[in-house]
Amino acid sequence: MPDSRASAPDTDRLASALAACLPELNRALDRRVTQDVRHPKPSEAQIALLRHVMRHEGATVREAADALLMRPNNVSALVSQLTEAGLLERRPDTADKRIAHLHPTPRAHRELADVQRVRTAHLARALHHLTDGEMDALGSAVGALTSLARHIHPSAG
Repeated sequence: MPDSRASAPDTDRLASALAACLPELNRALDRRVTQDVRHPKPSEAQIALLRHVMRHEGATVREAADALLMRPNNVSALVSQLTEAGLLERRPDTADKRIAHLHPTPRAHRELADVQRVRTAHLARALHHLTDGEMDALGSAVGALTSLARHIHPSAG
């Protein structure tokens, strides 16, 4: 276990601040992106599923559910929504017709790229208002937050 320099009260304060700040940042960014994209923006859960399927083309509902820490029935509902919206395709497994493999459509690639472009633009504009010290702190924090996410994910062991 890594050596911790922070005291328990400091760690608790930081944990509390992150638990409050990160969802607030995500909600604010989501609202701005929703206003500015040219198409109906998929929900955050739908975006997470689309991103997973784009990185793991041909994944099954079960594989996606495990990776996204969601229940398979919830992922199945998202797959139905995204299929109806023309963003995802289900392709039957050649060996077992009960299993479907998920594939993003070209439209999904375009719309997700648009969401990412708008999200990045909003963040970049906001970052221009920060001081050099704040920018340095955020630059250092990105790696730490990525590591923190890995430690929280159950597969981190």
